Amino acid sequence: MIGYAKNVQPLLLKQMTKTKLTSKETYLQNALPILKEKLKRENLLSLPRVDRIVVASGVGKHAKEGKFLEDVEKGMTLLTGQKPVQTLSKKSIAGFKLRENQVAGLMVTLRGKRMDDFLKKLIHVVLPRVRDFRGIQSSCIDQNGNMSIGIREAAAFPEVDPQKIETLFGLQITIVTTAKNKEEAKILLESIGFPLTDVALEDLKMTGVSKKKNKKFA
Repeated sequence: MIGYAKNVQPLLLKQMTKTKLTSKETYLQNALPILKEKLKRENLLSLPRVDRIVVASGVGKHAKEGKFLEDVEKGMTLLTGQKPVQTLSKKSIAGFKLRENQVAGLMVTLRGKRMDDFLKKLIHVVLPRVRDFRGIQSSCIDQNGNMSIGIREAAAFPEVDPQKIETLFGLQITIVTTAKNKEEAKILLESIGFPLTDVALEDLKMTGVSKKKNKKFA
């Protein structure tokens, strides 16, 4: 269950929300010097960066419920600032009562300023609102340098008001980077503010953020 900022002091949350640096400025001022030093590269264009963010939500057994799809689409539009596209099933699976070309989920791909705004909000507002949050496992980063995390309830985002959007839905957020491997991605993500940890999931006892199996987004 997501905690609605109950585990974060109001003053601290207010200060984090008013962070002056954008994600791009944080990358230029904080991340680049660290990346240059640890990767021992002078060419700035060769250093890894965040390329895009993919936000997805599966509809599962609710695919035929118009109200559910409408609420998920409305919620994703509010929290990303961009209307999601529907992803369709490629084949029929009788066991899951799934038909070919049936809506399987919704997805948004963020780039540019919208990506920067979402990244800043994710790091400084959403993650601190998760109850008992103690970090993101570094195992969430795959060998291609991308990180995927799951948010069990989108209500962790301040734009999603549970009183207006009654449907509860989760999100999978994939941070796609230009890093060549997991080690480069870990340095990049830590330098821009992601609280990564090597502690096992059962020791973290996280209830709001879960590890997701990574998929490579082409």
